[in-house]
Amino acid sequence: MAQVEATTERIIAADAETVFDALADYKEVRGKVLPGHFSEYEVREGGDGEGSLVHWKLQATSKRVRDCLLEVTEPSEGRLVEKDRNSSMVTTWTVTPAGEGRSRVVVLTVWNGAGGIGGFFEKTFAPKGLGRIYDELLRNLAAEVEK
Repeated sequence: MAQVEATTERIIAADAETVFDALADYKEVRGKVLPGHFSEYEVREGGDGEGSLVHWKLQATSKRVRDCLLEVTEPSEGRLVEKDRNSSMVTTWTVTPAGEGRSRVVVLTVWNGAGGIGGFFEKTFAPKGLGRIYDELLRNLAAEVEK
């Protein structure tokens, strides 16, 4: 089983604190900025960063749906980590300043992939697909905070 990794980043025209606060706001903002690949969104505990427990289904392809139950932590300033209780998937959001009134958001998702030929295809194609999904999410987040 090889580890699979997908990374996406975007510069957003808003300060890092504003962007991070919006990203960590599971009650109001996160549900609004999720693209159509996400369904059954529900905040089960908390709703503001550290200590939140959030559920959603992620449909990466027409045949691949992940039922995610995410525990949220904030291990350091500007970093939000979502660990899926239902799989090995961990998504880390890092928000840093990128000049006056701008910030860089990097989203990194890792998980233990399948073995064999299926694992080869997963490692080859899944990062690109997940990258497109998170790119759309970051576009939506930018639209939300750049108002």
